[in-house]
Amino acid sequence: MSKIIAACGNDCSACPRYTAHPYEKTEDELRHTAELWMKIGYRNEIVSNEEISCLGCKPENWCRYRIVKCCGERNIKNCAECSEYPCEKLKECFEVTKSFEPTCRKVCTDEEYERLKKAFFEKEKNL
Repeated sequence: MSKIIAACGNDCSACPRYTAHPYEKTEDELRHTAELWMKIGYRNEIVSNEEISCLGCKPENWCRYRIVKCCGERNIKNCAECSEYPCEKLKECFEVTKSFEPTCRKVCTDEEYERLKKAFFEKEKNL
């Protein structure tokens, strides 16, 4: 299957949260992801499967950096298409994402880490 690259460079097709067809996840997979998110520090508690699942970025979804909304306002698909790439918001997004990588290496299995690396830690490469 081909990559699905989000506005910020995340690879949704590799993300353990992404549940759009044909990337559906089982209840057990979503529960494991919720547990992993807490272990990594992405969440303060284990959240419900409904909360952890994702169908992709939309302007109305919460985003710390408001990247999807910004891309929508500029009528671009992702940040790489922007004349201001990389802007300060995106640089901060890259930096915060990278700050989780050492913890992921420490607490994740090799398989979990490789999946998270592909999904999140290669944003710049994806853009």
